This record gives sequence, C-alpha cells and structure tokens, in this order.
Amino acid sequence: MTDFTKTMHHETTRVSPLEVFIAFLKLGLTSFGGPIAHLGYFRSEFVERRRWLDDRSYSDLVALCQFLPGPASSQVGMALGLGRAGWLGLLAAWVGFTLPSAIALILFAFGIAEYQGLAQSGWVHGLKVVAVAIVAQAVWGMAKSLCPDRPRAALAILAALLTIILPSAMGQIAAITVAGLLGWRGLKIAQPGGGHAHSYPVSRKLGIVALLLFAAPLILLPLRAAATGSSTISLLEGVYRSGALVFGGGHVVLPLLQAAVVPSGIVGNADFLAGYGAAQAVPGPLFTFSAYLGAIAQGPLHGWFGGLALLATIFLPAFFMLIAALPFWEGLRHRAGIQTAMAGINAGVVGILVSALYDPVWTSAIHSKSDFGLALLSFGLLTVGRVPPALVVLLAGLSGWVMAMGS
Repeated sequence: MTDFTKTMHHETTRVSPLEVFIAFLKLGLTSFGGPIAHLGYFRSEFVERRRWLDDRSYSDLVALCQFLPGPASSQVGMALGLGRAGWLGLLAAWVGFTLPSAIALILFAFGIAEYQGLAQSGWVHGLKVVAVAIVAQAVWGMAKSLCPDRPRAALAILAALLTIILPSAMGQIAAITVAGLLGWRGLKIAQPGGGHAHSYPVSRKLGIVALLLFAAPLILLPLRAAATGSSTISLLEGVYRSGALVFGGGHVVLPLLQAAVVPSGIVGNADFLAGYGAAQAVPGPLFTFSAYLGAIAQGPLHGWFGGLALLATIFLPAFFMLIAALPFWEGLRHRAGIQTAMAGINAGVVGILVSALYDPVWTSAIHSKSDFGLALLSFGLLTVGRVPPALVVLLAGLSGWVMAMGS
C-alpha cells in the first residue's frame, strides 16, 4: 500500500463516537497552556499519530476557526469529531475536551480549599513549561509543510510581526487577512493533485439555519430581559453575548464575563478573580470558566445545574457559527484562487504560532535555566524520541513538582 493510499484510507475511515470521546477526553485531561497550545496537542494527536487529516487540511480548518467568534481550539475539535463520526462525534469531541475542566471548576466553586494554591503549584508550572514544547513542535512541523519556500516563509514572518505589534484577537485576524491577500495576489504555487474534501454532514440550508439561530438570541434575549427584568435571562444573555462576540477566545472573553456577572451582584468580584486563578490550573478551554460562574452564582441558576447551563450557553454560539461556515468553506477552499489565498493564510497561521510561542506561552512559563532545560527535554522527547504527548505532559508535571520541592 502506497503512502498516498494509506493517507486516503486514514482520512476516509469513519470511527465511532466512543473512540472520538476517548481521544478528546485524554486531551481534555492533559491539554494545558491555552488555545494555541491546544492546537499543538490536536496536531500531534490527529495529524501525526491518528492521521485523521493532513497538515494542509488541518491548517485550513484552524484558519477557518480563527475567523469565527468563539474558542478556536474547541471549534476545531467539534469539526474533527463531526468529520470523523457525525453529529454524535461532534458532541463526543466537545464533551470529552470540555468536561474535565468544567467539573474541576464547578468543584472549586463549592469551596474546595485544596484548590486555593493550585495555580501557583510546581506541577502546574511544569505543565506550562511542556506547553512551550508542544507549541514549538507544532511550529516546527507546520513550518516544514506549509512554508516550504522563501515567499511563504516571508509571509509567516510578516504575520508573526503583525501579531507582536498588535497583540490581540484583532491582530491575529489582521495577520491572517494580510497573508491571505498577499498569497492570493503574489504566490505562484503548483496546485496540489489528488486532493479531496473532508465530508461534513452539513448542507447549505442547514448552514443558513444555523446562522439564523446564532443571531436570534442576540436579538431576543436582550428584549426578553428588558421586558421581564429577570436576572436569570440577563445572565444568560450576557454569557451568550460573551461567547458570540469574542474573537480569539480564551482570556479575551474574561472582561465581558466580568461585566455580565459582577456589576449585577450575581458573582462577587473577589469570587470572580478566585475562579479566574483556578481556571489557569486546569486543562482544556478557558471558556469552561463559565461553569464556575454558573455554579457560584447567586440566584435561580447555581450549583451543578447553573454551571452546566452557563457552560452550554457560552459554547452555543461557537457551535452555530461553525455549522454555518462549514458547508460554504468546503465548497470554496478547493477552487484555484482560494487555494492560492489559503497557501498564504496557512503561512500566516504558522506566523501566529511563532508569535504565540513567545507570548504568552514562553513568557508565562520560562523563568529560569531549569525551566528552559525542561522545555528543551520535552521538545526532544516529542520530536526525536516520539514519546506520546500525554506521557511527556505527565513527566513535565512531575518534574515541575520536584523542582519546586527543591527550591
């Protein structure tokens, strides 16, 4: 069997929702370091190890999700689950990746004292360090396949510089846009042969319905809250709006959530900040911070029900936008002009990863020579030793704990 046939076999073989759930549950338990690091973990698991898709298709999907509002890494996971196991696969991917951190933060909201110093513990610092190696591995692998010539390498550098100058979600969108336009106008590349689209069970009609469902709560919930004066409706509206109107996800959503829950007294500012600290110590998407807010909220929504309700509310717009975009994206990305633009965008994604590797991944984790040594060792285990990422994460956590005990 040739390499091409093997790749085709891997990309066309469907798997069970249970297999998708187990794969994403493992990532949900070990994916520390924020959304950029999550994309590195996903690439290691689904591009290199499982071969569910190739680098080009993965980067195309990442580029799409960077354009959409909501948590990009979670949307990439939803799309991977949908493409491999249908709608149950999408649900399995989201639940597996999201549930561990959501449960941990709900438990913290119940006042578990042991979590107070978690964000500053040695083993969590070790997990931040290994995120440097994970992102570096992603940059290394994607650069080799997506920036194989000088023009695309230049686009990657330009995108990295733009995101350093504009360190925000808008800076990322600007970098992708500029790289795509320059690629469309200036790149001369051979069109890939033998390519094929990934199959998503989403029609264009369903995509339009999803777009309408995305927009409806943004209009109806504020009207309902104003008409009834309900604090619960106001809370749901604020959380949905936070998930719907934030590009880049992660830390960008925190100010909007704070404005939605603190001034009204639903959550005290001290409790909000305590939960934010705990959210840094758990794996998975930072959007699960909403589960903590729902669990600790004052009012009808609280406890487990409140936590799960706000968790679903903040992710719902990301789901709607992904479904709205996928059928049109798959139809466009295989046209010659779009492929040239996508070659530029793919190079821009590499540049964004380079920028993120420095800030916030490197700056938040590497503070000493021992930190750098642990990151270098982790990188070597991943790239040279081909050690499974989950095992490298565990070793880094233990190493961070040992280093903290010795200091």
